[in-house]
Amino acid sequence: MSTENTASEFMHIHEEAIEKVREITPPDETLYDLAELFKVFGDSTRIKILYSLFSSELCVYDISQLLGVSQTAVSHQLKILKTNKLVKSRKDGKHVFYSLADDHVYSIINQGIEHINE
Repeated sequence: MSTENTASEFMHIHEEAIEKVREITPPDETLYDLAELFKVFGDSTRIKILYSLFSSELCVYDISQLLGVSQTAVSHQLKILKTNKLVKSRKDGKHVFYSLADDHVYSIINQGIEHINE
């Protein structure tokens, strides 16, 4: 009799654990959308814009001055943020003011900061 263990002897399925994971795992489409959302947070300029909107709504010019980047660059990034429902806009005369879409955006960024500061 051989004392060597084969790989199949160590492989066994934990059916209960697998079923629990399957029950709580969102559909693939939802996971894809989540991955796309997190890609939006992968740009430091967008993070700076979101952070700048924590305490006040701002127009493109204000954000541009605050971050030291062109208004064109800010507008481009705001379009991405708005498309992904992270910021909302409000028109006041000729000016468009931007703010965080909801408290979730604030929470996501703060949790990220807490995580990297651990």
